[in-house]
Amino acid sequence: MHALFSNEFEFSELEERIGYTFKDKSLLKKALTHKSYAFEAGQRENYEVLEFLGDAVVGLIVSEELVKRFPDSSEGELSRMKAYLVSEDSLSMLARTVDLGSFLFLGKGDHLTGGREKSSILCDVFEALFGAIYLDGGFSKAKEVFSKCFLDRLWKRINQCTAYGDYKGLLQEVAQRKFGALPVYKVVKCEGPDHDRQFTVECRLARFKSLGVGKSKKSAEQSAAKRMLKLLEAL
Repeated sequence: MHALFSNEFEFSELEERIGYTFKDKSLLKKALTHKSYAFEAGQRENYEVLEFLGDAVVGLIVSEELVKRFPDSSEGELSRMKAYLVSEDSLSMLARTVDLGSFLFLGKGDHLTGGREKSSILCDVFEALFGAIYLDGGFSKAKEVFSKCFLDRLWKRINQCTAYGDYKGLLQEVAQRKFGALPVYKVVKCEGPDHDRQFTVECRLARFKSLGVGKSKKSAEQSAAKRMLKLLEAL
């Protein structure tokens, strides 16, 4: 456990985990200082202003990536994806991957009530961290750290985004990035009367194959794409 209520603090471990060394260590300390600790320590500075800035920085990084990966998507689709990817649930998950909560300067009360694991606090400090990186090294460094440490982990979560649900679009992007090829869909079975058809579609990509079933060809293709994405996640 890191020093919670002393003036000593080891920055190097967190810097190693995120792959960025701060020139101004005070920015990192500020990004990790919860208002409860600041109040108990009799100091004014905490991470709230950096959180405000980091929210915009992370939002821009994710927005740029979405536009690059889904150039044909509508503004509404991109907005829904972004909202999901920068949600409290998503960003707190990313914070946990580097155990960010253990580095927090947290007041005794919040520490004793499990503040280091609260998603709301982890989301806030994650944004504050990127606000600090932006001020210390600029947007390019913030984007570099995010891309190297967190982007792949975040991207897997879009499979769970039911509000979006375009598994074919996501699979196309993944296929081009991983294999330099596009998935191929083929209807292999169509059963039932005209008013109650059931389609079975096969999706092939490289050496992989998946099957999807639906009431229409389109829904069966989406099902097959979703199953293919699950196969690729295991790689």
